[in-house]
Amino acid sequence: MKVLMINGSPHASGNTYIALHEMKNIFTENDIESEIIHIGNKAIRGCIGCNSCYEKGKCVFDDIVNEIAPKFEACDGLVIGSPVYYASANATLIAFLTRLFYSTHFDKTMKVGASVVAARRGGLSSTFDEMNKFFTITGMPIASSQYWNSIHGREQGEAKQDEEGLQTMRTLAKNMTFLIKSIRLGKETYGLPEKEPFKRTNFIR
Repeated sequence: MKVLMINGSPHASGNTYIALHEMKNIFTENDIESEIIHIGNKAIRGCIGCNSCYEKGKCVFDDIVNEIAPKFEACDGLVIGSPVYYASANATLIAFLTRLFYSTHFDKTMKVGASVVAARRGGLSSTFDEMNKFFTITGMPIASSQYWNSIHGREQGEAKQDEEGLQTMRTLAKNMTFLIKSIRLGKETYGLPEKEPFKRTNFIR
């Protein structure tokens, strides 16, 4: 079982990484393979809506999005982490996620998702909500913790002083581990839920 962890902060070893690494330790203790990939400092452009991915099977911009796509398909869970910028996630991460989710056409149903947010003070909840939208539109159950999945710190390393935030990350990883293992057993016993043919209703016909 594998968890893919995306560090959307420009800082490879900043407060977002501290939160993700706290989770990684728990995954290791529970025999869950995990990998943290730093994308927050990459030059990642946004989706241009060309739909070439439906013909090519990958995004037309051949960068880290296409590199990570196979890892996304192979994983059982996805953790995405970001600092807060103007009550929103890092734009680089959003560009990455938009293209990653849109250009990968495999079934994401029952892959477990979790969002992690780091901030000096405010904007955590709105950023957390924004990031969770990628999971809820693709049939991915969201792992929860004892509080919203957030950690505080301004300067690099300050998040290590947020004892409640670190505990929240550990609890999140434990809950995510339980969900991943339970879903694996459920899939083996019952299979995935049967899907109805998708009915697309446009507002303007």
